[in-house]
Amino acid sequence: MTVTDQVSDDRAAHRDLADPAFWQLPRPERLAAFARLRELEAPVLFTPRPGTARTSGKPFYALVRHADVMTASRTPKVFASAPGATTPEPAGWAKALFGNSMVNMDGAEHAALRRIISRRFTPRLLAATEENIGRLAGRLVDEMIAERPGDFMPSAASRLPLEVICDLMGIPAEHRPRIAAQIDHASEQVGVERRGRLRIPGRGTASLAMMQLVMARLARERRRRPQDDLVSALVRADVDGEGLSSRELGAFFSLLLVAGVETTRNAIAHGVSLLDRHPEQRELLRSDFERYIGGAVEEIVRHSTPIIQFRRTVVSEFELGGRTFLPGEKVALLYASANRDEAVFTRPDLFDITRSPNPHLGYGGGGPHHCLGVHLARLEMTALFRELLTRRTVIRRTGEPRLVDSNFDNRVGSLPLSMGPTVT
Repeated sequence: MTVTDQVSDDRAAHRDLADPAFWQLPRPERLAAFARLRELEAPVLFTPRPGTARTSGKPFYALVRHADVMTASRTPKVFASAPGATTPEPAGWAKALFGNSMVNMDGAEHAALRRIISRRFTPRLLAATEENIGRLAGRLVDEMIAERPGDFMPSAASRLPLEVICDLMGIPAEHRPRIAAQIDHASEQVGVERRGRLRIPGRGTASLAMMQLVMARLARERRRRPQDDLVSALVRADVDGEGLSSRELGAFFSLLLVAGVETTRNAIAHGVSLLDRHPEQRELLRSDFERYIGGAVEEIVRHSTPIIQFRRTVVSEFELGGRTFLPGEKVALLYASANRDEAVFTRPDLFDITRSPNPHLGYGGGGPHHCLGVHLARLEMTALFRELLTRRTVIRRTGEPRLVDSNFDNRVGSLPLSMGPTVT
């Protein structure tokens, strides 16, 4: 059998990850396909078929094992994020207009921007943010109990991370409803349309332009009259002369909103659903919240894996997972598969908040692109679940979450809920 024949057989036997139809399959079927791919000796090449997935990019190898995804993540000199970590790669005009996102940067450029941002997350700012998160979570659950909404997503899951980010950045209240709508519009570009063509990250240029405009105006205002918020800190040069331009700030804000809000909202929603489907785990967490919440948050992120994949471009020859990769080749880092790798996780499909160790890759596989917002996401999930699980009014889902077909994120469109009886 030739290599071409073997690849063809692999595609037929393990489904075609380059076909938009694959991402419309029920999630258990996709996870089963990843499990079969992990059994192969080497990563498989998937090639989009002309006319069926014209927007899904170039041929790519699927990295499905935990060890391979982690190695690629921690070897950025070989597996580069530039020219783009999503599919297709961002167009040159988009980078020129909106600025280049950190997720598409490497080396000194990425390190410099990450350093500027990281320095502004001071202990004082983080402490104030933690207090604010607790207050916000309490207020949102109070409103849910009073108003009894039918959908958990707009009432709490989406609102908490959005309000936290906007408070952190210093976004005026009057801009927030429109920004929330633009986030939804931009995020909906990641998925699969009913006619089978992929919707692609970054297609929502009008949404990005609107968010850039808001940030440019706010940056000008904060340079003139600084306040005690992150925008003021980011646009003012520090002792080393480092600060963000308006375009850099806009690109960072777009990333923070779409990535920070979307990933956390989805993790929260999946967490509510998982705890409701596993009442023994919910009651264990309720029995000693402070003891178990840390493990619960990590297991929710592992089990749901909010970001399914990112792409990398090979820049030098490298042996990994039984294959020699060559410069110019593309690889997909499939976190959704790595987090179910039987070689790392015992009974990986089991939801277990006491799982230890739990070296999941839900925040990335380490290296320079490890998620900047890990601490913030953990604080938000902890605060909201504390309010949801320690109140006397019981909040329950009344149906399965509606998932949005996507090859990029594990997005929840809606989650029906109701208020249960008072706990005695």
